[in-house]
Amino acid sequence: MPRSEAIRFIVLRSIGNFLLLFSIYGVVATFGPAFVAEMQFQVAQARGVTYQVDSPSTAPTGPGRRTQNFEGPSFADVLAGSTNQVIVPKDSEFSIVIPKIGASAVVVPNVDPDNSNEFLEALSRGVAHAKGTVFPGLPGNIYLFAHSTDSWWNVGRYNAVFYLLKDVKPGDEIIVFFEGRRYNYVVDHTLIADPSEVSYLINSQKSGQEELILQTCWPPGTTWKRLFVIAKPKSETAIHNIQ
Repeated sequence: MPRSEAIRFIVLRSIGNFLLLFSIYGVVATFGPAFVAEMQFQVAQARGVTYQVDSPSTAPTGPGRRTQNFEGPSFADVLAGSTNQVIVPKDSEFSIVIPKIGASAVVVPNVDPDNSNEFLEALSRGVAHAKGTVFPGLPGNIYLFAHSTDSWWNVGRYNAVFYLLKDVKPGDEIIVFFEGRRYNYVVDHTLIADPSEVSYLINSQKSGQEELILQTCWPPGTTWKRLFVIAKPKSETAIHNIQ
């Protein structure tokens, strides 16, 4: 084989190998975090791991105590830790805890969902509360989202806290801490919709009834559709001051 053809062959093969490896990396970077989160959830379910939510000022100390801000329990905790985990919200001013999936995150208030610079910065710190929707305890919908990204390699970074929303079912509890008070909600139903479908969000805001709406991307690791979890207040007695 002439030297020029040999060089050409090596260059083309190198480019081909690079593109193949880059494609594999893209798949792993996009769907890897979702796969790990799902594995953790399945292990937790198999071991019978449960999560108790305590108020910041009354939480116990010890090996079962979990203090979280943006991420859920580590794989080591789920695999070999206590089967009775205690989640302590990081911020009683505004945060969310979902015991079913061991998720806990700070909520950033009044984030414009139409301003990518604003919501991407907020999602790097926690869950975003959509500007224009109400706060806990008021009639209307409390709309929280953790779904958007500026590029495929950042999908995992911004989606991680809500990766397991698909495993939340009607009857599961969601707890929101806001301005030193704890609000308990119960999941009513879930649905999957196109990104452009927003009519039910607008209608729920006009209903005069309090409703908690959580949004993430669907399927996990993509931005093709939206998964919504809709929850209602558990009861009036579920709202109390944190002392």
